[in-house]
Amino acid sequence: MSKEDNYLLKNIWPQERDFMARPDRLQYVRKLTRPKACVFCEAKENGPSLESLCLYKNNGVMVVVNKFPYNTAHLLVIPESHEGDMLSLNEETYLEVQKVIRKAVGALREIYNPDGFNMGLNHGAVAGAGIPEHIHWHIVPRWNGDTNFFPVIAETKCLPETPQQSYERLQKEFQNL
Repeated sequence: MSKEDNYLLKNIWPQERDFMARPDRLQYVRKLTRPKACVFCEAKENGPSLESLCLYKNNGVMVVVNKFPYNTAHLLVIPESHEGDMLSLNEETYLEVQKVIRKAVGALREIYNPDGFNMGLNHGAVAGAGIPEHIHWHIVPRWNGDTNFFPVIAETKCLPETPQQSYERLQKEFQNL
């Protein structure tokens, strides 16, 4: 190994990486700016709109496009009641959440035709809930090959569309629910 190769390995690789700028995500991850109110309760108040990314609201449950998606068209199904514990939800709301999850999966299949889904919730802060005081279920569409070299090598996920574009593509389908 040459002196130059040795220098590069010791002083650059693996620390030097290309990146995709998402300064808004950094603020969220580091909790440098905290919202004045619960973002899900704000979405409830604003109702379905591109600004709130709320696609659907009915019978105490809403569907919101995740502002910081794990994958394209990542949706959140959220009870309107500000509860952090699923056992605090009444039976009617819990069952409605499950019905809306099924409807959201159907809408995602119709518009995006994914090969599969990751679905679930992080129950409590210790389990990874980003907003533990307002429970929410994730629906993440998945496609064969959607985890390419970027997450493995560059520790970056490259998405083909923004949450706003996902909202616009899904909006008509959710109006029909």
